[in-house]
Amino acid sequence: MTNTSSIAVFSLSGFNATVNYRVTLFSLTLLCYCAILLVNVSLILTIILDQNLHEPMYICLCSLCINGLYGTAGFYPKFVSDLLSDIHVITYVGCFLQVFVIYSYVKVDYSTLVLMAYDRYVAICRPLEYHSVMSVQRTAVLICLSWLVPLCCEVMVVTSTSKLKLCGSHIQKLYCENWSIVKLACSSTTVNNIVGLFVISFYCGHVLLILGSYMQLVKSALKSKECRRKFTQTCVPHLLCLLNVTSALLFDVMYSRYGSASVAQHVKNFMAIQFLMIPPLLNPIIYGLILTKIRSRLSLFMMAGQKSKLRVKV
Repeated sequence: MTNTSSIAVFSLSGFNATVNYRVTLFSLTLLCYCAILLVNVSLILTIILDQNLHEPMYICLCSLCINGLYGTAGFYPKFVSDLLSDIHVITYVGCFLQVFVIYSYVKVDYSTLVLMAYDRYVAICRPLEYHSVMSVQRTAVLICLSWLVPLCCEVMVVTSTSKLKLCGSHIQKLYCENWSIVKLACSSTTVNNIVGLFVISFYCGHVLLILGSYMQLVKSALKSKECRRKFTQTCVPHLLCLLNVTSALLFDVMYSRYGSASVAQHVKNFMAIQFLMIPPLLNPIIYGLILTKIRSRLSLFMMAGQKSKLRVKV
């Protein structure tokens, strides 16, 4: 039996399918990461620099973009370097750190989406109470909780997994993932199953909260033209982001637990990393295109940048 203390590194076998086209993948991955950095940083700076956007909805959106940068930082730098390397390993500590960052990012995403759904519920269903309910102080507290609670949940998950005795160090993915480590255990995983069930149930509750709030939102939207306008403009992008994150994560969870060995490795790889590619890239684009205030501010910043370039040339 191999003790956890004797394992220095984990090997990542998912890269075996990338050997023949590693340069192409490296270029596309680097381009994707640069695009993620660009769209998220642009939206964050737009919200921070414009006083008119210092409202709860936009502050939550800023938090969502910061979380996107946080989560992708736990994956892309290591992934890009591994694409050009012949040895695909990660240290024991580095593996658990990657698990913590990537999956706490997913949990913060869901918590932020719940907060945004609550904000829209108050804005549309209780408009006269909006400024008192969603005050600056309360918004700050809720955003802090949307980060602290997921981080604490992930600490529980990582701690329970780190106490397992492992019989191997071979992870069949492109990055470290909690369930892949648990499957290497040669000791009882009962505690891990209980913790996992608790966390999954807790975040299923998040989804139910969002669905409940949207049932109320739809009822209110049918009452007046103004409510319908608010719902279309601010709730549609939220629903698209929720669908985006949920579908991408569902692919990863279903593959991790029930994936077939007959599935081609490149298909497995895509299923495993799409929640780290699609949501961080599309979420800010969706909000940037649909929300009028964001779109107009971005246009103004771009025009100002073009004018400054012309002045320099002159």
